[in-house]
Amino acid sequence: MTNERADIGVFGGSGFYSLLENIKEVVVETPYGAPSDAIAIGEVAGKRVAFLPRHGKDHRYPPHMINYRANLWAMKELGVTRVIAPCAAGSLDAKCAPGHFVVADQLVDRTNARKDSFYDGPITTHVSFADPYCAQLRPLAVGACKNVGVTTHETGTIVTIQGPRFSTRAESKSYASQGWQVINMTQYPEAYLARELEMCYVNISLITDYDVGLAGASGVEPVTHAAVIEIFNKNNALVREAILKIIERIPAERTCSCGSALQGARITAH
Repeated sequence: MTNERADIGVFGGSGFYSLLENIKEVVVETPYGAPSDAIAIGEVAGKRVAFLPRHGKDHRYPPHMINYRANLWAMKELGVTRVIAPCAAGSLDAKCAPGHFVVADQLVDRTNARKDSFYDGPITTHVSFADPYCAQLRPLAVGACKNVGVTTHETGTIVTIQGPRFSTRAESKSYASQGWQVINMTQYPEAYLARELEMCYVNISLITDYDVGLAGASGVEPVTHAAVIEIFNKNNALVREAILKIIERIPAERTCSCGSALQGARITAH
């Protein structure tokens, strides 16, 4: 247990440390084991912010081995009520080009065997996940991304695959044929666990490349590894700017339904 507190949490790459002031690292113990790393707590725009690199500082945890429950529980222990969760992602839609941002509004789970709930009984709990991303934070994220000069897609469906392998061409084409825009390996169960803990959660997908089923088709050129790294580095700096703007604009009052997700969700015997 720690006495440190924060209102806003950020998951992402180590580049975010440069935004924090007066950093203090804390180790948070959870009933679900250790989080991916120590959590850095500092100030951004006068607000207390907790930052955790979801893969660990040295990127030691591949997507399917991240302890998502420990990561979210640790944020909750610190008092976090809002979570900003940027991620690198591939595009399933030619309109979502490398270098663009997508502020996802829907999610599809294609993972398997991940620990994806805090509620394993004895009280059965069914939490609504119809709209996975916070209705209050999404407009703030869209506005912030546009303000830093990035082509931003205001909606998009992100499909989360198990990893660590990438999709086959057939799988990728199947996802694209569903009308989904983004592919990634970490959004589930991260987004859902935040909902179970009644925390607001918003995603910014940094498009680094066209996924394999789209690359080479319909005039879309395959992206080289060097180009992916270049796009990622450029986007990483811009997403840091966007996160700063989001934090600055987050109001104290929560006007969404995320904070009451457990109301009516539990089934008890009578």
